[in-house]
Amino acid sequence: MTQPESTIIHRLEIQRFRGIRALTWRPGPGVNILLGGGDVGKTTLLDAIGLLLGPGAPIAASDTDYHGRDYTSGFVIEAVISLPATSAMNDQVKPAWPWDWNGSEAVVPTIEEGATQREPVYCLRVRGTDELDLVHEIVQPDGSSDPLRIGLRRAIGLVQLGGNDHNDRDLRLVQGSALDRLLSDKGLRSRLTTRLAQIAVQDDLTDDAKARLQTLDSNFRKRHLPSGLDLAVTGSQGMSVSALVGLRSEHDDVQLPLACWGSGTRRLVALAISEENQTGTSIATVDELERGLEPYRQRSLIQSLQSRSAQVFVTTHSPIVIASATEADTWYLDAEGRIGQLDGETVAAHRARDPQAYLSRLTIVGEGTSEVGFLRVLLEKGVDGALESHGIHITDGGGHETVLELLEALRDGGLVFGGFVDNEQNLHEARWTKLAASLGDRLFRWSSGCLEENILRHVPDDKLEVFIEDPQGKKTGARLRTLADRLDSKHKDLDAIRTVVGDQLKQLVLEAALGTVPPEKESEKKAYRKHGQHWFKTLAGGQELAQKVFSLGVWPRIQEELLPFCNAIRRTVGQADLSGFQ
Repeated sequence: MTQPESTIIHRLEIQRFRGIRALTWRPGPGVNILLGGGDVGKTTLLDAIGLLLGPGAPIAASDTDYHGRDYTSGFVIEAVISLPATSAMNDQVKPAWPWDWNGSEAVVPTIEEGATQREPVYCLRVRGTDELDLVHEIVQPDGSSDPLRIGLRRAIGLVQLGGNDHNDRDLRLVQGSALDRLLSDKGLRSRLTTRLAQIAVQDDLTDDAKARLQTLDSNFRKRHLPSGLDLAVTGSQGMSVSALVGLRSEHDDVQLPLACWGSGTRRLVALAISEENQTGTSIATVDELERGLEPYRQRSLIQSLQSRSAQVFVTTHSPIVIASATEADTWYLDAEGRIGQLDGETVAAHRARDPQAYLSRLTIVGEGTSEVGFLRVLLEKGVDGALESHGIHITDGGGHETVLELLEALRDGGLVFGGFVDNEQNLHEARWTKLAASLGDRLFRWSSGCLEENILRHVPDDKLEVFIEDPQGKKTGARLRTLADRLDSKHKDLDAIRTVVGDQLKQLVLEAALGTVPPEKESEKKAYRKHGQHWFKTLAGGQELAQKVFSLGVWPRIQEELLPFCNAIRRTVGQADLSGFQ
């Protein structure tokens, strides 16, 4: 098989690195958008790639790099990766033998005649040891390992744009930076060092400073320490003299270092250098793509990334980026460290309608607007603290059929959202049962019937009038009118309606609240279906319904059914189960 034209991570496995206990990911070959709530590990995932492939990786780990700070167990980051001919893999002192990629795993290559030829890949690994050392390795197909030297990592040419680009290393001649790889002038460092060493720095010292330097030199001589002290421009371990050289650009007729420009501009410049680089097909990681960029530049940047023939990993909290990433693979990292692909038309349509659902720590999909309003009031009582502070988002799933398809697609992606739905008997029962097995108590489904039905059946008869009343006073008359219309009555006062309907008042209210069309009124079905909007078929209506659950004494009668769901949400945000609440 021909050598690939760009570097591609086919499989990434992380064990016990920072907040990630265990994660296996098979990203796409192009742009990969990582979504999820705060503190779920999106940046950690990019940092893992940087630690493995970065040309300037540190020589030691920190105890915070170990999951739960348990450095005795170590951590492992391993990638199955294909490399282009320009990667310098073949220039290693000891040859590295490729594995075969079978589409999901790296397998030992076969030499049997007639065997199917597969894409050659390499297995690269970095380990954090119990002594806080970092060990970079190439894992051979025979199980042995050889050092993954920094020269090869520099040749791979990872481009990293972090959330805080203080060093702007790709705009300076740091060894392995994008600018260094672009210029590819191997003799520049030695020439710069020679010239800079000839600069008489001490000539610019004040007389007092020169005297103090001479005194220091004299003291060194007395202690038999190195003497003949002078000042010169020097580098240090990990920082060469050439690293002091960076790009400048003209601004208002003044040459200024590009490091002085805005963070958004610096990011765009670094990517532009990468594209011009001889390794322009290198992997890039971009943390918080929207950082420092106006909306139009966010669109421009994501479109530029999608046009590159390279693998890119992006985290974002921007709905604009999500909406513009039409050609990217979109992934969601949930609160339990699972990563799954947001795939399919149903997910795409919902993501475009409510991108915040994929930027939250835990999203609960309500069947409709009533459920969204109802859930907000319920969970504000059942969860300690503001929902937003926990990253809990409640979204409208758009109806029974759509919610089922959406939750199934999320489950198939390996993700677990929450769900709050009606129970329409004999409708897709097997699919709902299978879904419940995956989501557990985070899927709430009434034992039978719908939201309004399950609340209304528990409203005491002597409080039915209060149940009908709109607390704002605006819809009470319209609600009574929906009841009167269903009785073909000209009188819309409650007493007159009671006289006609008798003990069937609850049933009449339910039919109006649901917008049920009477069989004899099919010709007017549009008008009758709108009746529900005067009751609870709105966001405010769902909130009103939940408030009446507590004010009319309904909650104790439905608490047993709803409490497991509430506790499942509490556990997701690290709170203990409740035996009940008011």
